[in-house]
Amino acid sequence: GLLYEGLAKTEVEAIALAESGKIEFSPCQDHAAVGPMAGIVTPRMPVWIIENETFGNQAYATLNEGLGKVLRYGAYSQEVLDRLRWMEQELAPILQKAIEKHGPVDMRSLIVQALQMGDEGHNRNRAGTSLVIRELAPYLVMLDESKEALARVLTFMHQNDHFFLNLTMPSAKSVLMPAEGIPGSTVITAQGRNGTEFGIQVAGLKGRWFTGPAGIVNGLYLPGFGSDDAAPDIGDSVITETSGIGGFAMAAAPAIVKFVGGTPEDALRFTREMYEITLAENREYKIPILDFRGTPTAIDVRKVIDKGILPVINTGIAHKKPGIGMVGAGLVKPPVNCYQDALKALAEAYTK
Repeated sequence: GLLYEGLAKTEVEAIALAESGKIEFSPCQDHAAVGPMAGIVTPRMPVWIIENETFGNQAYATLNEGLGKVLRYGAYSQEVLDRLRWMEQELAPILQKAIEKHGPVDMRSLIVQALQMGDEGHNRNRAGTSLVIRELAPYLVMLDESKEALARVLTFMHQNDHFFLNLTMPSAKSVLMPAEGIPGSTVITAQGRNGTEFGIQVAGLKGRWFTGPAGIVNGLYLPGFGSDDAAPDIGDSVITETSGIGGFAMAAAPAIVKFVGGTPEDALRFTREMYEITLAENREYKIPILDFRGTPTAIDVRKVIDKGILPVINTGIAHKKPGIGMVGAGLVKPPVNCYQDALKALAEAYTK
């Protein structure tokens, strides 16, 4: 991020500046934003703006870079920086013009469709990305832009199945934010990881994080890599599970096991288990193979402790050394003490 912003010219300078105390670091979610993996958002980066029209709040996320050697997985080579600058200078302005012609895009409708087309909204986004391209392509070709520029934009979206992830994440965040501050509520409104800690927030204690050690992901690795190469669990993408999609909707996306490991039966089992720790079935997000049952929604911290069932999370795996990037994907269990501590704090705050 410091290299991209021009605040440092070399890796050594960037590390020294980051360690100097002159740069303030803050969790994305404390600013109504979400960032996958390393979650880096800097001042120049363009962001998606997702508005919850019912409650009037907004949430934000940067544009997805793709998989492999990308900034969010800890890579920062010249190739990575060049891609980020192209996204800022060409991709984002062209997409903005297309959206201005199109008008607001109904994200709920796109997620509903994606779930019925084999996505789960976290680590399988092929259908969602295709739907976004279908939605915007007619308006892209109306723009007074060169054929070459439009081809670069459409090709980038087409080649990046995870393009939709950075839209589902702020959509999930925007849905959860209005629940923050409901007195006495035990619903979990945020979950996130920073590569060192895993944290949650509950509605009844707005803005207060309860943390525990981030775990190591159990999953499938790219050729040449293994569990010894993995960094601890990291990123805000668990906001999708928090809202009732992602790992909670794996039954809608059995093919995801080819990416994160397991079997199609595991995908069904994970979703069924999540009904045990949630308060509702989503009225919009339906799972065809479960007779169009709504996805398990609104994690109740009381049920997590009472049932002894932790939220299921599927996620990417970053290399533990900076500069290498993505090494795999899999499933991870959050630390139970987060949920125990949150429930205890709620009891102390509301039992007098």
